[in-house]
Amino acid sequence: MSSTRTRRLLLWCAATDRTFERARVGGREVVVGKCIHCGARHTLGMDGEALTRATIEHIVPRGHGGQDELANLAIACASCNIGKGHRLDLRAWSDPTLQRVIATLQERRARRMREPPAWIDLPPWTGAGAGAGADEEPDA
Repeated sequence: MSSTRTRRLLLWCAATDRTFERARVGGREVVVGKCIHCGARHTLGMDGEALTRATIEHIVPRGHGGQDELANLAIACASCNIGKGHRLDLRAWSDPTLQRVIATLQERRARRMREPPAWIDLPPWTGAGAGAGADEEPDA
């Protein structure tokens, strides 16, 4: 079971990612969308509970100053997220491969960014930054 913080971040990521849409699975209302890395399908409960191996991806790693800002967060498979971390997160900031992967993921996240749809009931945002790139906390 994921923490309240993780569920909240997953739900906000899904709400602001245009690949995630409302669906019904086994009679349960959920949101279904894609991993930022490989495009694998992920399912979240409407409370943000990961029903697949979905994790929070920090595009700019926390070790390099990445924060819980929506533009820096995405949903990724646990294996994709761990793989990126092991391969890249400890490299020097100036490493060209790290910079290329960050730029690619930032571009993907920007293309996917949307305002949260009205049908999703979001908890209050408590991460750094807010909204889909706004500077103040969104009304939730």
